[in-house]
Amino acid sequence: MSEEIEEQAAESSAPAAADELAFDVHELPGGALAAVEAVLMVTEEPVSAVQLASVLALPTDEVEQILQELAAEYRGETGGRPRGFELRHVGEGWRLYSAGPLADVVGRFVLDGQSARLTQAALETLAVIAYRQPVTRGQVSGVRGVNVDSVVRTLATRGLVQEVGTDPTTGAVRYGTTGYFLERMG
Repeated sequence: MSEEIEEQAAESSAPAAADELAFDVHELPGGALAAVEAVLMVTEEPVSAVQLASVLALPTDEVEQILQELAAEYRGETGGRPRGFELRHVGEGWRLYSAGPLADVVGRFVLDGQSARLTQAALETLAVIAYRQPVTRGQVSGVRGVNVDSVVRTLATRGLVQEVGTDPTTGAVRYGTTGYFLERMG
């Protein structure tokens, strides 16, 4: 039901978006396909076909077709070679990822590029937070049996955990994992 509403909203907003655009995406170099690719390259979160249709002033059906074409092209199914990246439909949207068969290569690059890897204490603390979130530092300390204040600060600095509210009983800050954590840890 919500997909129908989103599609209707996108289709009804497409003419309005077209009025706002000073150009027709079909007239750009590479056309609508290149425009969809360009937007996908700069998104940090999955983007829905409805969002793309609205922004590019295109019908949702056309955007869906373009997304399917791009995904097949990147996998090498259209006569070309497979690419080092792929377009995946995840959750409610589409996003570019490195190709699965190249995970070892990408992992090696990422690990070599890190100036400091997570310590065992940081990994253990991160595991407790991920499993029991939202959780206070005191609760994590209770599970681990050691003070975790500095480790939690380090994890927050690296963008792996964040404050997600306060405990209604004690007023202590609760922590949870971030979207970046999910991207990095799979």
